[in-house]
Amino acid sequence: SKPKSLKMFTTEPISLKRQLTEGNIMSHSPSPKVSDTVDVLMIGTGEYTTGYVNGSKSDSDKGAGVVALTMVDLRRRGKVGRIGLCGTNGSKLPEIRSHMDRCIKQNYKDMDLTMEYWPTDENTVKRDAYKGAIDSFEPGDCCTIFTPDDTHFTIALYAINHGLHTIVTKPIVKTLDEHMKLYEAAKRAGVLVMVEVHKRFDPIYVDARDRIKNMGEFGYMYSYMSQPKHQLDTFRVWAGKGSDISYYLNSHHVDFHEWAMLGKSRPIRVTGTCSNGVALKKDICTEDTITLTVQWKNLKDGSLGLAVYTSSWVAPKSDVHSQQRFFYMGHKGEINVDQAHRGYTLSTDDDGYKSVNPLFMKYTPTNGYFSGQNGYGYKSFESFVDAVKKINSNLSLVEDFDSDLATINTTFMTTAILEAGRLSLDNDSIPYSIIYDGPNEHMPTKLIPAFQK
Repeated sequence: SKPKSLKMFTTEPISLKRQLTEGNIMSHSPSPKVSDTVDVLMIGTGEYTTGYVNGSKSDSDKGAGVVALTMVDLRRRGKVGRIGLCGTNGSKLPEIRSHMDRCIKQNYKDMDLTMEYWPTDENTVKRDAYKGAIDSFEPGDCCTIFTPDDTHFTIALYAINHGLHTIVTKPIVKTLDEHMKLYEAAKRAGVLVMVEVHKRFDPIYVDARDRIKNMGEFGYMYSYMSQPKHQLDTFRVWAGKGSDISYYLNSHHVDFHEWAMLGKSRPIRVTGTCSNGVALKKDICTEDTITLTVQWKNLKDGSLGLAVYTSSWVAPKSDVHSQQRFFYMGHKGEINVDQAHRGYTLSTDDDGYKSVNPLFMKYTPTNGYFSGQNGYGYKSFESFVDAVKKINSNLSLVEDFDSDLATINTTFMTTAILEAGRLSLDNDSIPYSIIYDGPNEHMPTKLIPAFQK
């Protein structure tokens, strides 16, 4: 029979619960499933999952993908069992299998690509194929969701209600209302829901976050992140329709800032501004570059801080696929991080001059084996799988991971900032206020025009 959570019957702190259970915490998970491995369903078959885009290998820095490669390697290491891959267009699946065979099986030793695929009919397009795929997995299993931003909520809610632990690419959802509904659903189901924001595993970002704790109150932050303009073609299906470049890229540094500010400061007002023209010439109705200007309020003394987050997808090709940097200033110190340039460059006849970053994903094999286990792109998924195993084994509670992972519980402010930025852009860049009228000081409840009477 499935274990019941101690939290249902007692108000003792976690430390006492650990004593009461002799070191084994009763999980909130409704699943009694305990296994040495975790079964994984990957939803979404695009660039980040497989590296396959528009009929060929992506020409970005993720041509071999990230999610599928990581899960296959985790299976090789004994952490993952059954693997499934779900898209919407069955006719793409043979090409995707061939692509993964070339980029994974033929490139690395001992990589077993055995997996199940949806849609099961390769002659059909089925937008809700994820339902059948999810239904074939058991409560306590997990899924990854790497699909267009405007589909995250519907797919994640279905997975959560089925009892699957779920990791969703950023932004997890597009509105505060959706975020709250997923949060409540996850509580009811007793499952871990995590946002995949891999910068939290970059050792430099981790160190910066820890140093920020000792820099006093927040004063100013500026971030910039870009991708080359040919990515507009990669994302043509949803760019400007289901989402924008701020949701897609600003979400990284907004999340980092929220992570660093938990318990210290919170955003109270957002203004969105933009530039356009390049995407329009490609018949894509979306902004080229978006800047969110955000007023923060420090909780300790009420002083104000200012953040400026900028993202773009019309940059020219350069030595890196994505420019990524930020500057942070507290009352007692400052930090500069150029995430795109790690002092490691190379030049080849085929690819020219590049600044490379194997700290994200190391694709070059070592003695024939995949050796990217220390990359922060890989660690993000491994940490999720490890957490799921601990929860399923009754060694941890779901909320134990709120301090270590980007859980649904601890990422409300990022969703609020991104949605407020979109609302501002859609309303002539008027500022939007973020309102907190609940018991949790880091859980915003609504957004309103800043000067609404």
